[in-house]
Amino acid sequence: MPVRFRQAAEFVTRWHRHHKPPPGQVFAVGAADERGTLRAVAIVGRPVARHLDDGVTLEVTRTVTDGTRNANSLLYGAAWRAARALGYTRLITYTQKGESGASLRAANWRVLARRPARPGWNCPSRPRTAADTDHVERTLWQAPGT
Repeated sequence: MPVRFRQAAEFVTRWHRHHKPPPGQVFAVGAADERGTLRAVAIVGRPVARHLDDGVTLEVTRTVTDGTRNANSLLYGAAWRAARALGYTRLITYTQKGESGASLRAANWRVLARRPARPGWNCPSRPRTAADTDHVERTLWQAPGT
């Protein structure tokens, strides 16, 4: 089901274990039960890494469920179909160390790279607030067929 950004952000705020909603999106998709109750959300936006923002690549920046089984893998598939329908040729996402990636494997995504933990971007000449992904190893995934 289509989901507006405000509704998706509220869902992330309520259910996500360790991230806040992203600052924006290109689109969001949701999974609902047979009564139409929203059970899961995927938010898709421009790639966070500047060097990946080539105009044909999007990134799944958040997925979250209320615990409904298989909803995440359903959303990864739906996000890829929607991105392709909009003319994008590549869809990526990241998992943090400790996350299994089972939903991504179930949706036939593949691992592209393992990223080491970064110390953060803060430095005396340009002070920055710590990000959620500082000091955390990550795995880069890519949608099937790209």
